[in-house]
Amino acid sequence: MRLKARCVSEERVTASYVTVEPLDRTPVEEQEIELVERKGLGHPDYIIDSACEEASVMLSKYYLKEFGRVLHHNVDKGLLVGGRAYNRFGYGRLEEPITIIIAGRASTSVKTHTGVVTVPYKEIITQAVRYMIKRSFRFLDFDSHIQLEIRVRESSPDLKAVVESSQDMPLANDTSYGVGFYPLTPLENLVYNVERHLNSPAFKSRVKESGEDVKVMGFRKGRKITLTIADGIVSTLTKDRGHYHSVKEAIKSEVEDLAVKIAPQNEVQVFVNTADRYGEGVSEEIYYLTYTGTSAEHGDDGNTGRGNRANGLITPNRQMSLEATAGKNPISHVGKIYNVLAGLAAKRIYEETKNLREVYVRMLSQIGRPIDQPLTVSVQAIPMDKFDRNLVREIEAIVLDEVSKVRRVTDLVLERGVTLF
Repeated sequence: MRLKARCVSEERVTASYVTVEPLDRTPVEEQEIELVERKGLGHPDYIIDSACEEASVMLSKYYLKEFGRVLHHNVDKGLLVGGRAYNRFGYGRLEEPITIIIAGRASTSVKTHTGVVTVPYKEIITQAVRYMIKRSFRFLDFDSHIQLEIRVRESSPDLKAVVESSQDMPLANDTSYGVGFYPLTPLENLVYNVERHLNSPAFKSRVKESGEDVKVMGFRKGRKITLTIADGIVSTLTKDRGHYHSVKEAIKSEVEDLAVKIAPQNEVQVFVNTADRYGEGVSEEIYYLTYTGTSAEHGDDGNTGRGNRANGLITPNRQMSLEATAGKNPISHVGKIYNVLAGLAAKRIYEETKNLREVYVRMLSQIGRPIDQPLTVSVQAIPMDKFDRNLVREIEAIVLDEVSKVRRVTDLVLERGVTLF
């Protein structure tokens, strides 16, 4: 029996916890309106995501080294409170520091055969945030510009018991779901790669005035794309308004060149720092200048989980999970693991079946169940042609194989081998 490609009400075929069904909708690339956003390296939401995630990675590595396994922790409740800065052309200063608050739970002491070992979690988290700032920024200095507050408490006994179970397969420490999809549309590819390019060492070496706080908003109507880019241009490197305009033009030109390569079938219009106000009739000129390269110095605050989803984008045309991936433990927290795994599965399904326009994978856990036994995995796909039992079985087999290898997600996270935000 064959399932009709465009009819969701047809028979659904299920293997174990996997449900596969055709999706009756217009592919995103063919919809009239598409919106895509990416908050870049220096955006306050990205900074606090990075701080929480780096803290989790460093805690995990400490636990592995000292105790042979990753112990319970979730440091995914972070807040960045913007500072106060003064900028003008050729000059800038930070008058009040940026505050980063990391809150959550962690195994702060561990019983061993020789006694109770105290985990130096504050020192670990402090070094993690210091390292993240140094790795990501040219003009933001941890010791001079950041005030770090660590509000981490001991993990609850019940969650520690779940996560630190002696079973070979970790148990889910939450009832949550993850979502992944594939492939990306041209607009999604463009938005992601524009930010990555503008924050690349190669571009920064040529246009050093470009700050790390790059946000890209993409809007497509039909075949016309509008990209709105915010870039916190560095005040100390920008001598006057003419220099500022030349930097904006360099950013605009670079993005236009990139768009020709990534979205050649589209007409692309690029705008940079559209809140600027200058010229005739303007009583008070406004320029997007930053001393540190990020609006966190004065203009904006950040919250863990408010930024990019697990594939690095914010995509309102797509199915999404609102779960924050940053800071969650990489062993048993399905809010992190299943978002990554769903993305990996969707990509593999698309590439191996070669018969689908779009693939969506949704994975639901149940607290206390082994992470290789999700409560359900729902796969929805838009086929190019037929949606028959052979295709369904192929998709089921891929899902079951990916879920059986779920523990590799932990390694990918700790090795920074996968996008999380």
